[in-house]
Amino acid sequence: MASFFDGSYGGDAQSLADDAKLECKICWHVYDPAEGDTYWQIPKGTPFSKLPDHWSCPECDAEKSGFLEISE
Repeated sequence: MASFFDGSYGGDAQSLADDAKLECKICWHVYDPAEGDTYWQIPKGTPFSKLPDHWSCPECDAEKSGFLEISE
């Protein structure tokens, strides 16, 4: 069983709202669904939970399972 930091996405999409912003635990890059991701050609409005399995941080290449949800 994989272990994740408390608050990490870890692949559990059930707990994420479609507009949830998540931050890379390594370089602090923020994925904002309203902005999408130009590096990976992800259209605006794409929820984090709908990113393709091969998606990784556009800044440091970290896996999406380690991203942390930002509470606002």
